[in-house]
Amino acid sequence: MPVTLDRLLGDIRACRICEAHLPHGPRPVLQASATSRLLIVSQAPGRKVHDTGIPFNDVSGERLREWLGIDRDTFYDASRVAIVPMGFCFPGSGKGGDLPPRPECAPAWHPRLLPLLKQVKLTLVIGQYAQAGLLGVARGTRLTDTVQAWREQLARGHLPLPHPSPRNRLWLVRNAWFEAELLPVLRELVADALHTVA
Repeated sequence: MPVTLDRLLGDIRACRICEAHLPHGPRPVLQASATSRLLIVSQAPGRKVHDTGIPFNDVSGERLREWLGIDRDTFYDASRVAIVPMGFCFPGSGKGGDLPPRPECAPAWHPRLLPLLKQVKLTLVIGQYAQAGLLGVARGTRLTDTVQAWREQLARGHLPLPHPSPRNRLWLVRNAWFEAELLPVLRELVADALHTVA
């Protein structure tokens, strides 16, 4: 008997497979519905997200919602927007910021979860870890190369984006084309996927 999406989400939220490696303990954070039309594949929750249990409930989330041109209510409506990171739990912090997503997570859950999101019209692939996981050999050598090739990736149903973290402010300054050229297209695509007015 096939596992339902609700059952699988429950299993994911109860996951403890990398508990021994999580300095703040496991707290899987994601949202999804069988009717989700926009899929956001990100890296891993940060500390504030871990504390609240709400995906992108931080400065990065504010910037991401601005990029997408949608409000909090739409963003947190799982019937419309799915948020599925490469690592569901906060991996802890290192010298240069948060640690990478745990490697056990996506292989354990993505192959079972993503095929159940059958109504998805657009998948946003945010940050280098998500791009490595979803795009594989189709991604560029650098994040900049991957994002610049967004038209080719979009033809495959994926739209690569940099992470909206404040740590990437310098990247945005150096790559002004992103806000000038890609963001208007991104907003149109998101509006179309969600069937909202652009």
